[in-house]
Amino acid sequence: MVNVKTKTVAGYVVADVALVGAACMVPAVSHALALPLYMMNPMLALLLAGMLVRRDWRNGLLLAVLMPLVSCLAVGMPAADKMVCMMAELATVAAVFGWLQRRWSALPAVLVAVLAAKGVYYGLKALIVAPAVLVGTDWMVQLGAVLLWAGLFAMLYKKFKA
Repeated sequence: MVNVKTKTVAGYVVADVALVGAACMVPAVSHALALPLYMMNPMLALLLAGMLVRRDWRNGLLLAVLMPLVSCLAVGMPAADKMVCMMAELATVAAVFGWLQRRWSALPAVLVAVLAAKGVYYGLKALIVAPAVLVGTDWMVQLGAVLLWAGLFAMLYKKFKA
Protein backbone atom coordinates (compact mmCIF):
# COMPACT_ATOMS: atom_id res chain seq x y z
CA MET A 1 0.00 0.00 0.00
CA VAL A 2 1.30 3.48 -0.93
CA ASN A 3 1.05 6.09 1.80
CA VAL A 4 0.27 9.78 1.35
CA LYS A 5 3.89 10.86 1.86
CA THR A 6 5.09 8.51 -0.90
CA LYS A 7 2.43 9.86 -3.27
CA THR A 8 3.46 13.43 -2.46
CA VAL A 9 7.16 12.75 -3.02
CA ALA A 10 6.38 10.96 -6.27
CA GLY A 11 4.32 13.96 -7.38
CA TYR A 12 7.22 16.31 -6.67
CA VAL A 13 9.64 14.08 -8.56
CA VAL A 14 7.28 13.98 -11.55
CA ALA A 15 6.95 17.78 -11.43
CA ASP A 16 10.71 18.27 -11.24
CA VAL A 17 11.35 15.85 -14.11
CA ALA A 18 8.72 17.66 -16.19
CA LEU A 19 10.32 21.04 -15.46
CA VAL A 20 13.81 19.78 -16.34
CA GLY A 21 12.37 18.25 -19.52
CA ALA A 22 10.69 21.53 -20.39
CA ALA A 23 14.00 23.35 -19.89
CA CYS A 24 15.56 20.98 -22.43
CA MET A 25 12.76 21.64 -24.91
CA VAL A 26 13.05 25.44 -24.88
CA PRO A 27 15.93 25.60 -27.42
CA ALA A 28 14.14 23.23 -29.80
CA VAL A 29 10.87 25.12 -29.56
CA SER A 30 12.73 28.40 -30.01
CA HIS A 31 14.39 27.12 -33.20
CA ALA A 32 11.20 25.54 -34.53
CA LEU A 33 9.20 28.73 -34.05
CA ALA A 34 12.10 30.99 -35.07
CA LEU A 35 11.52 33.03 -31.91
CA PRO A 36 14.23 34.10 -29.49
CA LEU A 37 12.49 32.61 -26.43
CA TYR A 38 15.68 32.98 -24.38
CA MET A 39 14.90 36.70 -24.19
CA MET A 40 11.91 35.90 -21.97
CA ASN A 41 14.14 34.09 -19.45
CA PRO A 42 12.31 30.73 -19.66
CA MET A 43 14.51 29.00 -17.07
CA LEU A 44 13.49 31.64 -14.54
CA ALA A 45 9.84 30.97 -15.38
CA LEU A 46 10.37 27.22 -14.96
CA LEU A 47 12.22 27.70 -11.67
CA LEU A 48 9.41 29.88 -10.33
CA ALA A 49 6.87 27.27 -11.47
CA GLY A 50 8.80 24.65 -9.54
CA MET A 51 8.88 26.85 -6.47
CA LEU A 52 5.10 27.27 -6.73
CA VAL A 53 4.55 23.53 -6.90
CA ARG A 54 6.88 22.53 -4.09
CA ARG A 55 6.94 25.64 -1.87
CA ASP A 56 10.48 24.72 -0.88
CA TRP A 57 13.45 26.87 -1.78
CA ARG A 58 15.75 23.84 -1.42
CA ASN A 59 13.90 22.16 -4.27
CA GLY A 60 14.42 25.42 -6.14
CA LEU A 61 18.17 25.01 -5.59
CA LEU A 62 17.99 21.51 -7.02
CA LEU A 63 16.12 22.77 -10.09
CA ALA A 64 18.55 25.68 -10.41
CA VAL A 65 21.38 23.20 -10.89
CA LEU A 66 19.57 20.48 -12.83
CA MET A 67 17.74 22.54 -15.45
CA PRO A 68 20.80 24.26 -17.01
CA LEU A 69 23.03 21.19 -16.50
CA VAL A 70 20.69 18.66 -18.10
CA SER A 71 19.79 21.08 -20.89
CA CYS A 72 23.47 21.72 -21.61
CA LEU A 73 24.27 18.01 -21.65
CA ALA A 74 21.16 16.97 -23.59
CA VAL A 75 20.84 19.70 -26.22
CA GLY A 76 23.98 21.82 -25.93
CA MET A 77 22.15 24.92 -24.73
CA PRO A 78 23.15 26.85 -22.75
CA ALA A 79 26.84 26.65 -23.56
CA ALA A 80 28.93 25.32 -20.67
CA ASP A 81 30.32 28.70 -19.64
CA LYS A 82 26.88 30.32 -19.58
CA MET A 83 25.47 27.25 -17.85
CA VAL A 84 27.60 28.00 -14.79
CA CYS A 85 26.35 31.59 -14.78
CA MET A 86 22.74 30.44 -15.13
CA MET A 87 23.08 27.92 -12.32
CA ALA A 88 24.37 30.63 -10.00
CA GLU A 89 21.64 33.03 -11.12
CA LEU A 90 18.82 30.55 -10.56
CA ALA A 91 20.27 29.33 -7.26
CA THR A 92 20.40 32.95 -6.10
CA VAL A 93 16.71 33.39 -6.95
CA ALA A 94 15.79 30.28 -4.94
CA ALA A 95 17.98 31.11 -1.93
CA VAL A 96 17.14 34.82 -1.69
CA PHE A 97 13.44 34.21 -2.21
CA GLY A 98 13.52 31.41 0.36
CA TRP A 99 15.04 33.78 2.89
CA LEU A 100 12.89 36.82 2.08
CA GLN A 101 9.50 35.12 1.72
CA ARG A 102 9.41 34.51 5.47
CA ARG A 103 9.71 38.26 6.04
CA TRP A 104 8.07 39.92 3.04
CA SER A 105 5.13 39.30 0.77
CA ALA A 106 5.78 37.33 -2.42
CA LEU A 107 6.08 40.21 -4.93
CA PRO A 108 8.85 42.24 -3.28
CA ALA A 109 10.61 39.03 -2.23
CA VAL A 110 10.69 37.60 -5.75
CA LEU A 111 11.62 40.96 -7.32
CA VAL A 112 14.58 41.43 -4.98
CA ALA A 113 15.59 37.78 -5.49
CA VAL A 114 15.53 38.10 -9.28
CA LEU A 115 17.37 41.44 -9.28
CA ALA A 116 20.05 40.04 -6.95
CA ALA A 117 20.31 37.02 -9.24
CA LYS A 118 20.78 39.24 -12.30
CA GLY A 119 23.69 40.90 -10.50
CA VAL A 120 25.23 37.49 -9.82
CA TYR A 121 24.66 36.38 -13.42
CA TYR A 122 26.25 39.44 -15.01
CA GLY A 123 29.10 39.49 -12.51
CA LEU A 124 29.96 35.89 -13.32
CA LYS A 125 29.40 36.40 -17.03
CA ALA A 126 31.89 39.27 -16.98
CA LEU A 127 34.45 37.00 -15.32
CA ILE A 128 33.78 33.74 -17.17
CA VAL A 129 32.38 34.46 -20.62
CA ALA A 130 33.49 37.78 -22.06
CA PRO A 131 32.95 41.35 -20.92
CA ALA A 132 32.59 42.49 -24.54
CA VAL A 133 29.27 40.65 -24.89
CA LEU A 134 28.04 41.19 -21.37
CA VAL A 135 24.44 42.07 -22.24
CA GLY A 136 22.99 40.07 -25.13
CA THR A 137 19.34 40.95 -24.50
CA ASP A 138 18.02 44.50 -24.35
CA TRP A 139 17.56 45.77 -20.78
CA MET A 140 13.94 46.74 -21.41
CA VAL A 141 13.10 43.23 -22.64
CA GLN A 142 14.80 41.76 -19.58
CA LEU A 143 12.94 44.13 -17.27
CA GLY A 144 9.65 43.24 -18.94
CA ALA A 145 10.34 39.51 -18.54
CA VAL A 146 11.33 39.95 -14.89
CA LEU A 147 8.19 41.95 -14.13
CA LEU A 148 5.99 39.47 -16.00
CA TRP A 149 7.34 36.36 -14.25
CA ALA A 150 7.61 38.01 -10.83
CA GLY A 151 4.08 39.41 -11.03
CA LEU A 152 2.60 36.13 -12.21
CA PHE A 153 4.51 34.21 -9.55
CA ALA A 154 3.45 36.56 -6.75
CA MET A 155 -0.19 36.42 -7.84
CA LEU A 156 -0.21 32.61 -7.97
CA TYR A 157 1.84 32.29 -4.79
CA LYS A 158 -0.72 34.30 -2.87
CA LYS A 159 -3.70 32.59 -4.48
CA PHE A 160 -2.46 29.06 -3.78
CA LYS A 161 -0.74 29.75 -0.48
CA ALA A 162 -0.22 26.52 1.41
